[in-house]
This record gives sequence, structure tokens and C-alpha cells, in this order.
Amino acid sequence: MTIQIGERLPEAILQEFIEVEGNGCSIGPNSFHVEEAVRGKKLAIFGLPGAFTPTCSAKHVPGYVEQHDALKAKGVDEIWCISVNDPFVMGAWGRDQHTAGKVRMMGDGSADFTKKVGLELDLTARGMGVRSQRYSMLVDDGVVKQLNLDVGGKFEVSGADTLLKQLG
Repeated sequence: MTIQIGERLPEAILQEFIEVEGNGCSIGPNSFHVEEAVRGKKLAIFGLPGAFTPTCSAKHVPGYVEQHDALKAKGVDEIWCISVNDPFVMGAWGRDQHTAGKVRMMGDGSADFTKKVGLELDLTARGMGVRSQRYSMLVDDGVVKQLNLDVGGKFEVSGADTLLKQLG
């Protein structure tokens, strides 16, 4: 069942490829417990089907990179991109998309988080396995405040502009 507004994010582990050692993180893949990583923070989280895919690379990620400052000005502490890819792929994609210091590229390699929030997309018939639906959410201290789900392969409501409008 899909997570709903007012519900708390589930406990899961996401991985991020860290480029520069610091803040207790080593260079390379680092694991983060969602419950701890969101505590006391307001986050703009968006999920998408896969790294280096056309719409994700041309529109979805660039929109959040471009709107980073505007989202921060509205009180967002961090922006996360979550995809069912390993942290090495997410790190390479982040370098390609120039996300450093703007969007955290979080890998959900086994789709554990994605399944727990009920936003998985089975693309096995197309040779892509289980992926994530395209969505965005505003999360405050672990609680979902806004949820925007695109359906049917569209990219209409999960972009940064929608979250900006919802932040007022």
C-alpha cells in the first residue's frame, strides 16, 4: 500500500556515494538509516525509475538542482533523489548531473525503501526489474506532509516546481 500524507517514513537503509571524506563519512558508499537521517529535518524527496534514463536525466534531476536555492529559502534542509540503483551508479549519475552540495543521490539498490513506501514499479517485462515510480514528497521530521505521484510514465507533478508551490 502506498504511503499516505501524515504517515511516517519506514525504517530502511539507503546508500550514498561520498566523494569527499568528512562528517563521519568515508569516501565511497556509505549507509544511512532513514529514521536517523530525517530526524529534525525538512526534506524534499523525489523518486524516479532509474539513473541515466531520459526523463530523469533531462528534466527531473536538473529541476531540483536548479531549484535548490529556492527550496532552501522555503525551509528545506536537504533534497534527496532516491532510485533503485546501487550507490556507485548514483554517485556517477550525481557527478554527471552536477548535484554536489545540492541533491543527495541516495541508492536503494534492493528496492527495500521503495517497496516499504509502496512506490515500486515492476518493469521486469521490459528487462529493467523492479524500479521506483516517479514521485516527490515533502517530509518533515520523518512525516510525509505532501505526496505527488506521477502515473503512466508521465512527468507532471513530481518536479521541484510543484513542491515549491506547496511550500507557499
